[in-house]
Amino acid sequence: MFSKLKVLAVVGVTFFLPLMVSVGSPDSIMSMSVVAAEKKEPKYKNVKTRKRQSVGKTCAKALDKVQGEKGPIFAAGELGEKEDDSALWLEAKSMLNNIERRPKICASDYEQSQVWNMLGYVFYSMDDFTGATGYYKRVVEGVGTPPEMKLDTRYTLAQFYAMQEKYALAVEQLEIWIDAAIIVGLDARMLIAQLYYQLERKADALEMVEIAIDESEAKDILPKETMWSLQRVLYYEKDDLKRVTSILQKLVKHYPKWTYWKQLGGMYGSQEREIDQLVATEMVYLNDQLTTESQVMSMAYMYLGAEVPYRAAKIIDKGMSDKIIEKTAKNLEVLGQSWWAAKDLPNALKAFESASKESDSGELQSRIASIYLDLGNDKKAYRAAQKAAKKGSVKNASSNYATMGSALINLHCYKDAISAFKKSVKAAKTKKTKRFPRQWIKFADAEGNRLQRLRDVGATVPGCNKEIGRASCRERV
Repeated sequence: MFSKLKVLAVVGVTFFLPLMVSVGSPDSIMSMSVVAAEKKEPKYKNVKTRKRQSVGKTCAKALDKVQGEKGPIFAAGELGEKEDDSALWLEAKSMLNNIERRPKICASDYEQSQVWNMLGYVFYSMDDFTGATGYYKRVVEGVGTPPEMKLDTRYTLAQFYAMQEKYALAVEQLEIWIDAAIIVGLDARMLIAQLYYQLERKADALEMVEIAIDESEAKDILPKETMWSLQRVLYYEKDDLKRVTSILQKLVKHYPKWTYWKQLGGMYGSQEREIDQLVATEMVYLNDQLTTESQVMSMAYMYLGAEVPYRAAKIIDKGMSDKIIEKTAKNLEVLGQSWWAAKDLPNALKAFESASKESDSGELQSRIASIYLDLGNDKKAYRAAQKAAKKGSVKNASSNYATMGSALINLHCYKDAISAFKKSVKAAKTKKTKRFPRQWIKFADAEGNRLQRLRDVGATVPGCNKEIGRASCRERV
């Protein structure tokens, strides 16, 4: 067993190099041959039975010195993973180069192919992939290379080409190999599918990966993650979002990763499947996989869109506590809107007031005024509405003046209330919206006159509170 078992990663898929070098006695080397088709199930199509070929005694003896029990290749295999074996591989390379330079030692074409094959493995073990590629190419092109060995080596050569990003050459070898093979493994199909993708042969890549998936499922084998991942990418590039969604559903089921859940949520969103998107994204959120402000805020907006404002508010609030979401005026305003929609007025007020410290927005003051009015704090409602009117940029100025007027009525400042409601009428944009303040003008006028008549006959009635700042408070107490 060789210590040098390396992993070849090709465009996202991991494969083991099928490099086989016989280790043993001269007899084992001499037995290298093409086995007759009638004695064994063939690996490849159209491989004719040939006379058994073997390594001569002279060549076998020389090769055994390299790879036999006393040879450097065998010794390298016996070393531990952390032990330095470079000197042994250099020795093996030197010995094989010497054999190669003396054609009388391994004279036949067949024997030469065995030397090249062994040299390819030695160069591979030395991490010299260019050198290994050169020798495996000679094995493939050699006239004395047995057909099955030649085809096996094509697969190895293709992997080396892929490692060097020579994708066209890799595909060329693999296509020859696949055409001759009776059985093509799933790893081989995935390798060529990945290479097709690199060469922009995406239709071929999709066909090959779907064959691999179909073959897996036909054998009741769970398709590899890499199969569905490549299939997902290919359908995404075809803009077939439904197929992408279906594949992602399989991935989250069999290979659950938060990346796939995020992608699945995005697919649901692109198809306007809001509830499904919300569920998928919630899965990610609950497992602390939303780590940026934009991700967490998007989650909150989803809940607002689903009319679940309380959940949106809790998500933003936690995000701020965890310092994922910055306490900017905009973010605090969204938090306030969420609490407001959830009917949690104290928390809404707290959020809006924090936002107002970061922004000179009249709109924020208008919302603060409305909340104060709902909470029964008429003085603060009036002051906030007054600030909003002064700052301007209020989306609904008519509503702000109506809030001001309502607060003034509650404070028994009827003349000032009438003035505010008149401004509300003026700012209103439709007949319908003018109706509300006009009704309150009538009420304020009538109520103010009623209370004045009571005062005139000596009754004790509440008057305009003079502690409300700049209110006119013209009513006589």
